[in-house]
Amino acid sequence: MSDAGKREAATGRKALRIAGRAVACATSGATLAACGFSWYTYHDLTAGLTTSNAIQVVQQAAKAQGVAAPPPHLDKSVNILLIGLDSRKDQDGNDLPKQFVQDDLMAGSSDIGGYNTNTLILMHIPAGGGRVEAFSIPRDDYVDLVNVPGAHPLGKGKIKEAYDQAKYYAEEQLSQQYSGADLEHRGRDAGRAATLLTVQKFLNVPIDHFAELNLKGFYDVAQALGPITVCLKKDISDPIISRTATTAGGGSGFVGHAGLNQLDPTMALAFVRQRHNLPDGDFDRTHRQQAFIASVTTKLKQEGVFGDLGRMQGLLNAVKQDVVLDNTWDLLDFAQQATNLTGGNTEFNTLPMERYATLSDGEDVNIVDVAKVQAMVRQAITGVDTAPPSAAPSDSATPSPSGSSSPSTGPTPGSPTPAAPTSPAAGTDDSGDGGSGDGGDASQPSPTDSYAGPAVDGGVPCVN
Repeated sequence: MSDAGKREAATGRKALRIAGRAVACATSGATLAACGFSWYTYHDLTAGLTTSNAIQVVQQAAKAQGVAAPPPHLDKSVNILLIGLDSRKDQDGNDLPKQFVQDDLMAGSSDIGGYNTNTLILMHIPAGGGRVEAFSIPRDDYVDLVNVPGAHPLGKGKIKEAYDQAKYYAEEQLSQQYSGADLEHRGRDAGRAATLLTVQKFLNVPIDHFAELNLKGFYDVAQALGPITVCLKKDISDPIISRTATTAGGGSGFVGHAGLNQLDPTMALAFVRQRHNLPDGDFDRTHRQQAFIASVTTKLKQEGVFGDLGRMQGLLNAVKQDVVLDNTWDLLDFAQQATNLTGGNTEFNTLPMERYATLSDGEDVNIVDVAKVQAMVRQAITGVDTAPPSAAPSDSATPSPSGSSSPSTGPTPGSPTPAAPTSPAAGTDDSGDGGSGDGGDASQPSPTDSYAGPAVDGGVPCVN
């Protein structure tokens, strides 16, 4: 090659290097800009959200000796536990305004309700799309309550009590180091971890994320979404009866008519809390909660919320003070998966119970066959029928009350009395509607799952 040719080739190579660098710089700049925008969007979206490290605590506890870890995921599916907390307090443990609790929440006062989880719904979102399976866990299922290793053992009890008991005993231990809001936050994280561990053991599935709402959080969600459509099979009224020294009280205040009903936040909360004046009590309330979620997801799809960051941010801004999420949850990533939840692509399952029973202290519980429950969950998720072994239910007809007394009414006889933390007020074993007694007549058979009633416009199912 001549000198001129060599110079021309060198010039060409130099030009290519310059062009390559320019492309690389442009690409890097675009990547940095995109990453910066994504970070800014995510940070702006989630700023102010209350988060919890309970998931990491649970994952560490599952590796500890004596705590059985659930089986690992077989794919990239996601399991989310929705926790409805029966609390009338803010995140720092302060009572909500009395008038707001009475008039807007129609929930009596802040000295009832405690920290029981009256709603527990596990949502299984399959990898790559497909039907979501949602499992409602009846709050009075009598199961092994699992605390983190080294913490106060909880024994057996209603599944809803894991949060309340773990919080109580954690605060009893931590009160020498912490106080006020700091103690409240740590106590709640202990309650969340115990709830997650208990559900994982009961269902034998891993939990990846959780979302927790108290009564005000639910009210704020309903207010941010606007009118919620529900369908009733018949006219219904559930008047509030005040609790007195001689009257247990009850009623959520809900009033509705047969057919479609447009609910404001107050009536939406009363709708999902009602259990009196319904044929199957708590089970009908479970179906109402499922119907409410179906209605909300349909509304979110119709209004395009999951695909609109502005709308999503507006919704989150409205509930940030009252909703708690685990700190590993990527909401932008979830927004892409959440389309599975909408448009009738969710199947609700109410976990079975064998019968009602009454403990020696008079509390009503649901006796469950753990093997049967786990087989049902596994079949719904994997499609594989794993029939449980032929055996009696895991609990006897007259179960021991050990571990079932809620710390909200004080420790069981002989247990240590806390020195500093204030035990949640009495009367906390209920939905917050002031009633007492949870399961039902122990002589009656367990109710059937009659949720699959006729659906109406928009996929809203009709319920009692």
